[in-house]
Amino acid sequence: MAGLRQRFGRTLRLGIIGGGPDSWIGAMHRGAATHDGWWRVVAGVLSRDPVRSREAGAAMGFDPARSYGEVSEMLAKERERSDGIDAVAIMTPNDMHYRDAVAALDAGLDVVCEKPVTHDFAQACDLVARNRKQGRIFAIAHGYSAYPMTRYARLLVREGALGPVRFVQIEYIQSGLATRVEEGPQSDRWRWVLDPRRSGLALVMSAIGCHAQHLACSAAGMNIARVAADVRPWLPGRKVVDSVSALLEFVGGARGTFIATQAAAGGENDIRLRIYGEKGMLDWSHREASYLRLALQGEPVRTVGRGDPFLPPEILALGRSPRGHPEGLREAFANVYAEVAQERMARSLGEAPPELPYPRIEEGAHTMAFIEACLASQEGGGWVQVAQLQG
Repeated sequence: MAGLRQRFGRTLRLGIIGGGPDSWIGAMHRGAATHDGWWRVVAGVLSRDPVRSREAGAAMGFDPARSYGEVSEMLAKERERSDGIDAVAIMTPNDMHYRDAVAALDAGLDVVCEKPVTHDFAQACDLVARNRKQGRIFAIAHGYSAYPMTRYARLLVREGALGPVRFVQIEYIQSGLATRVEEGPQSDRWRWVLDPRRSGLALVMSAIGCHAQHLACSAAGMNIARVAADVRPWLPGRKVVDSVSALLEFVGGARGTFIATQAAAGGENDIRLRIYGEKGMLDWSHREASYLRLALQGEPVRTVGRGDPFLPPEILALGRSPRGHPEGLREAFANVYAEVAQERMARSLGEAPPELPYPRIEEGAHTMAFIEACLASQEGGGWVQVAQLQG
């Protein structure tokens, strides 16, 4: 896509929904979107309170005329502008994602949405249908699948370096709910996070489990067909689900294990992926995100590093610094935003966009089907089929 930005002639314009001045994830999205110069954040709705929203926009340096009080107001007024927004990024509380995504799609905008994309599989299927009807781009913010080395793992699997996949292990461990945070001071964020009606069907799945499931499916190149899950809080009496462990069967027959918990005392945001095939295995850890361990049967174990000169050009392009210089989650998020921008610009120019592997709405729908199957397995005590997207 050499010269794409020059042919398009301008930077894409982004409106944000949520992610105000004190939001960690908001800063992550804004920094990622602007990291490589594909996007400029020009408008936003930053609070459910219209007055606070406008004040927050001005405090963040937005044009006061583009610091909006309501999503409907932003979409309507931006449509009237000659320099209106091209897309929205949604980072509101979980129970608002579907509503805001519907509004953006109906306004003819592309979407980058935080996870979980909806409350349930039915809503996700509706977004898939709306997105296809509108012909828009809809990306999910699964940054872990956009690291150079997780993308390289994906490429190795697809090229057959491991042979047919036999087994996948994925785990995501945190300690944020290892104590009774319910009994401590309650910020606005904690109030919605700890409300099962707002945070999602199972809190740990909405917070981190969906990342783990998506990374496993993305890297292995397979959806999950069946699951046998244990879904429960580790802390007695807790109303939200803080832990899920499961046996997996992928489409095609490969097996796997899954664990996601926010209640592991001493755990420090640790994600680990292992994929075993007929010829060998690969191993990636978020603690050493710039490296991928590759062990093929009968060969010396190799550690491949981000920036190694023998890597394919599309993998090298995902990094910004030479090997040994740390990069992290912001750059991975930036890869998602860059790929959405490239597809948007190519489409607008009437050019065939390259096959870009950013996480799409269809993958978000599979996540919601997986979560529902885990809950059904817990209730029924056995294996449950994961609903597959039709069409």
